[in-house]
Amino acid sequence: MRIMIVTDQYPPMVGGVPTVTYGLANDFANRGHQVWVVAPSYGPRDVRRIEGKVRIYRYSSFEWFTYEALRIPFLPVIPMRNLIKKSDPDIIHIHSPVVLGNIAQLLAGGLRKPVVATNHYLPINMAPRLARSESLQGKSFNSITYSYLVYFCNRCEYVTAPTRTALNLLYEHGLRAPANAISNGIDLKKFTPGPRNEQILQRYKLPLDRPIALHVNRLYEEKRNDVLLDAVPKMQSNAHIALSGTGPAEADLRAQVERLGIQDRVSFLGFVNDADLLELRRSVDTFVIPSEADLQSLATMEAMACGLPVIAANAYALPELCHHEENGLLFQPGNSEELAHHLDTLLSNAEMRQRMGAESLKIITRHDRELILDEWEELYRRLSIEFKEAKERRQQMRAMRKYHGNLAPDTGPLQRSYLKHNESPTYEQPTTEKKWRPFNHKGYIDQP
Repeated sequence: MRIMIVTDQYPPMVGGVPTVTYGLANDFANRGHQVWVVAPSYGPRDVRRIEGKVRIYRYSSFEWFTYEALRIPFLPVIPMRNLIKKSDPDIIHIHSPVVLGNIAQLLAGGLRKPVVATNHYLPINMAPRLARSESLQGKSFNSITYSYLVYFCNRCEYVTAPTRTALNLLYEHGLRAPANAISNGIDLKKFTPGPRNEQILQRYKLPLDRPIALHVNRLYEEKRNDVLLDAVPKMQSNAHIALSGTGPAEADLRAQVERLGIQDRVSFLGFVNDADLLELRRSVDTFVIPSEADLQSLATMEAMACGLPVIAANAYALPELCHHEENGLLFQPGNSEELAHHLDTLLSNAEMRQRMGAESLKIITRHDRELILDEWEELYRRLSIEFKEAKERRQQMRAMRKYHGNLAPDTGPLQRSYLKHNESPTYEQPTTEKKWRPFNHKGYIDQP
C-alpha cells in the first residue's frame, strides 16, 4: 500500500507522538509498504530526504512559543497538494489536528483520498494551567479545544484514539465519525525483562543498596513531576527516585528538590538513550507516573513489558494500563501522601513486586506492536477498497447520465460509505420514470 503519515511532531522531537509516528512509518516500510511522512522542518527551508525506507518531506516552520520544540509550518498548501498528487497515497493518516493535518484533510477531500485521524491530545497538553483551572476561562478553553478536535475528527473518514478512555472523551463531546480504539502498541521483542545491571546503575550514580523507583517522562508542568518530589520526604522507606527526561520544568523541579532537602534521594538523569533506558528498566524496582495528561503512556507500557509493577495517578487512560492491586497501585491525582504510602508499600515488599510485575507482562501482551500493525493494515485496506469502489461507481454514474438521459441506475443497497459527517447528503431531482436513490456529496449511494 501507499501510506502517507502527516504529523506536526516527529523526531528529533522527543515525546509520545514522535515515537509513535516514527515507529509506524518504519514498521510499515519494513513490511513492504511505500511510506511518506509529512512533518515540519527545523529551519526556514523545506527538506526532502529518505531515511531508511521512508520518504520524509519537511516544510519550513517556526517554533511555537507556548510549547517547547513544537514547530508550526508556514502553510505549505501548494507543495503538499503536489506531493499528494504525485505520491497518490491509498490512505492519509493524520496524527496532529494542527497546520499540516488541516491542510492534508482539506486537500484529501478534493483529491478523493480517505483520511484516518488519530487523536493524541488533551486540552491540558496545550495550556496546562488554564486547562486545570476551575475558572470560567479554564472551562471555556477546554470546551473550545474539544469542539475544535471533534469538528476536525468529524470531517475524517475514520477516527482512532489509543485507548477507550481517549475515544470516549471524543464521543462525549460530539464525535459522530466511525471510530475505534487502537493502541499505539509496543515492540515486545525489544522490551523484555532482563537481569539487573549494576554497571548501568553506577554509570548514572544510582544507589546499589536501596530500592529505586523510576520515572520516565518529559519534564512538563502537566506531567506533575512535582507531586512525585513532594512524596519523597513523606516516605518512611529510604527508597531512591530516578527521573529520566528533560523539559522546561526542570529548573523548577531542581529548586523544589533543594527546598525539600532531598538531594540525596532524587536523581535527575536527563536524556537517556534507548539502550541505557532499557537496562535501567531492568535494574530498578518499580515504575511511577504521576501524570495527569496521558491518553495512553508509552513509557508505562515499556516498563510493564520489562516486568515492572506500576504506581500511577488515577487520571485519564492510566488505569487502563495500571490495574489497581493487580499489576500496580493507583493514587488520587495530586495526592503526594497517598503516592508516598504506595511507594513504601510496594518497595518494601519484594513478593508483591514480583507478583505485580508478572501481571504487567500478561496485560501488555494485548499491545504487541505486530498485532497493532495488522489492525492498522486491515483498516487501511478496507477504507482504500471502499474509496476505489466508490470511484468506479461515480464513473459508471457519469457514463449512465451521458448515454441514458441522466438516469442513474438503481443499484440497490450498497455498503455504507464513510460520509463527511458534518455535511448533509444532497438529492438528485426525482423523475416519474424511475425511483431515485439519494447521493451524498461524494457521489456514494446511501442506504435507504
